[in-house]
Amino acid sequence: MAKSMLIISRRAPWSGLSAREALDIVLAGGAFDLPLGVLFLDDGVFQLACDQHPAALEQKNLAANLQALPMFGVDALYVCGHSLARRGMTHASLGLPVEVLDDAQLAALIAQFDEVVTL
Repeated sequence: MAKSMLIISRRAPWSGLSAREALDIVLAGGAFDLPLGVLFLDDGVFQLACDQHPAALEQKNLAANLQALPMFGVDALYVCGHSLARRGMTHASLGLPVEVLDDAQLAALIAQFDEVVTL
Protein backbone atom coordinates (compact mmCIF):
# COMPACT_ATOMS: atom_id res chain seq x y z
CA MET A 1 0.00 0.00 0.00
CA ALA A 2 1.31 3.44 -0.93
CA LYS A 3 2.21 5.81 1.85
CA SER A 4 0.11 8.92 2.16
CA MET A 5 1.79 12.27 1.66
CA LEU A 6 0.91 15.80 2.73
CA ILE A 7 2.48 18.61 0.74
CA ILE A 8 2.68 21.87 2.69
CA SER A 9 3.05 24.83 0.38
CA ARG A 10 4.26 27.89 2.31
CA ARG A 11 5.45 30.27 -0.42
CA ALA A 12 3.60 32.87 -2.45
CA PRO A 13 3.34 32.01 -6.15
CA TRP A 14 5.61 34.91 -7.12
CA SER A 15 8.39 34.37 -4.54
CA GLY A 16 10.48 31.86 -6.44
CA LEU A 17 10.09 28.27 -7.55
CA SER A 18 8.80 26.69 -4.33
CA ALA A 19 5.10 27.04 -5.17
CA ARG A 20 5.57 25.54 -8.62
CA GLU A 21 7.74 22.71 -7.25
CA ALA A 22 5.12 21.86 -4.63
CA LEU A 23 2.46 21.78 -7.33
CA ASP A 24 4.64 19.58 -9.57
CA ILE A 25 5.06 17.07 -6.73
CA VAL A 26 1.32 17.01 -6.15
CA LEU A 27 0.50 16.53 -9.83
CA ALA A 28 3.08 13.77 -10.20
CA GLY A 29 1.83 11.98 -7.10
CA GLY A 30 -1.76 12.33 -8.26
CA ALA A 31 -0.87 10.85 -11.65
CA PHE A 32 0.35 7.74 -9.79
CA ASP A 33 -2.73 7.58 -7.54
CA LEU A 34 -0.80 8.28 -4.36
CA PRO A 35 -2.95 9.31 -1.39
CA LEU A 36 -2.20 13.04 -1.23
CA GLY A 37 -3.24 16.13 0.63
CA VAL A 38 -2.18 19.74 0.08
CA LEU A 39 -2.02 22.32 2.85
CA PHE A 40 -1.59 26.00 2.00
CA LEU A 41 0.11 27.70 4.92
CA ASP A 42 1.71 31.10 5.58
CA ASP A 43 2.26 32.99 2.30
CA GLY A 44 1.21 29.85 0.42
CA VAL A 45 -2.40 31.01 0.87
CA PHE A 46 -1.73 33.64 -1.81
CA GLN A 47 -1.66 30.79 -4.36
CA LEU A 48 -5.40 30.44 -3.81
CA ALA A 49 -6.27 34.10 -4.37
CA CYS A 50 -8.57 34.89 -7.28
CA ASP A 51 -7.69 37.50 -9.85
CA GLN A 52 -3.94 37.15 -9.88
CA HIS A 53 -1.85 38.80 -12.59
CA PRO A 54 1.48 36.96 -12.62
CA ALA A 55 2.46 38.19 -16.07
CA ALA A 56 3.17 41.59 -14.53
CA LEU A 57 5.98 39.89 -12.61
CA GLU A 58 6.99 37.72 -15.57
CA GLN A 59 5.71 34.62 -13.77
CA LYS A 60 3.51 31.78 -14.98
CA ASN A 61 -0.01 31.54 -13.65
CA LEU A 62 -0.48 28.58 -11.31
CA ALA A 63 -4.28 28.89 -11.28
CA ALA A 64 -4.87 26.50 -14.21
CA ASN A 65 -2.65 23.84 -12.63
CA LEU A 66 -4.35 24.27 -9.26
CA GLN A 67 -7.76 23.92 -10.92
CA ALA A 68 -6.57 20.62 -12.44
CA LEU A 69 -5.84 18.99 -9.07
CA PRO A 70 -9.23 17.21 -8.86
CA MET A 71 -8.63 15.69 -12.32
CA PHE A 72 -5.49 14.12 -10.84
CA GLY A 73 -7.44 12.73 -7.93
CA VAL A 74 -6.22 15.36 -5.47
CA ASP A 75 -9.33 16.49 -3.61
CA ALA A 76 -7.87 16.87 -0.11
CA LEU A 77 -7.07 20.59 -0.15
CA TYR A 78 -6.65 22.52 3.08
CA VAL A 79 -5.80 26.05 4.11
CA CYS A 80 -4.74 27.47 7.45
CA GLY A 81 -7.43 29.83 8.70
CA HIS A 82 -4.90 31.76 10.77
CA SER A 83 -2.71 32.32 7.68
CA LEU A 84 -5.73 33.60 5.74
CA ALA A 85 -6.73 36.02 8.49
CA ARG A 86 -3.19 37.39 8.92
CA ARG A 87 -3.10 38.21 5.21
CA GLY A 88 -6.53 39.83 5.11
CA MET A 89 -8.07 37.00 3.09
CA THR A 90 -11.30 35.07 3.58
CA HIS A 91 -12.56 31.68 2.46
CA ALA A 92 -14.89 33.45 0.02
CA SER A 93 -11.92 35.12 -1.74
CA LEU A 94 -10.29 31.82 -2.70
CA GLY A 95 -10.29 30.32 -6.18
CA LEU A 96 -10.44 26.67 -5.09
CA PRO A 97 -12.71 24.69 -2.80
CA VAL A 98 -10.55 24.11 0.26
CA GLU A 99 -11.22 23.18 3.86
CA VAL A 100 -10.24 25.93 6.30
CA LEU A 101 -8.52 24.55 9.40
CA ASP A 102 -7.74 26.00 12.81
CA ASP A 103 -4.48 25.26 14.66
CA ALA A 104 -5.79 22.11 16.42
CA GLN A 105 -7.12 20.75 13.13
CA LEU A 106 -3.75 21.43 11.47
CA ALA A 107 -1.95 19.26 14.01
CA ALA A 108 -4.49 16.47 13.54
CA LEU A 109 -4.20 16.73 9.75
CA ILE A 110 -0.42 16.47 9.77
CA ALA A 111 -0.60 13.43 12.06
CA GLN A 112 -2.85 11.63 9.53
CA PHE A 113 -0.16 11.41 6.84
CA ASP A 114 2.79 9.04 6.62
CA GLU A 115 5.06 11.59 4.93
CA VAL A 116 5.06 15.40 5.06
CA VAL A 117 6.93 17.55 2.54
CA THR A 118 7.22 21.29 3.14
CA LEU A 119 8.14 23.68 0.36
